[in-house]
Amino acid sequence: MRRLNHPNTPDIQLDAVLAALSDPVRRLIACRLSHCTDEQACLAFELPVSKSTASHHFRVLREAGVIRQEYEGTSIMNSLRREDLEQRFPGLLQAVFDAQNSAEAEAEAEREEAAAEAG
Repeated sequence: MRRLNHPNTPDIQLDAVLAALSDPVRRLIACRLSHCTDEQACLAFELPVSKSTASHHFRVLREAGVIRQEYEGTSIMNSLRREDLEQRFPGLLQAVFDAQNSAEAEAEAEREEAAAEAG
């Protein structure tokens, strides 16, 4: 059975996690996984990048310790390592997700305002 390497919980480094989550596409992946109760296949994500670039983003998240990836047949299933990250850096993920949600809400409000002014 094929296995992917993941850092052990004590080996997850803050710099690696922050670097992984600094990219908007990787933050989007992590945010989407935060809303899932089960593992998600890579193909389940509609991302604004090519398939090879998406694979790179998933690898960066896995190597940083943000997500866990496991083979299930020919699919790679993804899950957020919420408990591991909470143990290592309490409150970090929630702060990132709160900031992301706030930024998305502000962007949506700006779009609505621009549409109202145009129409």
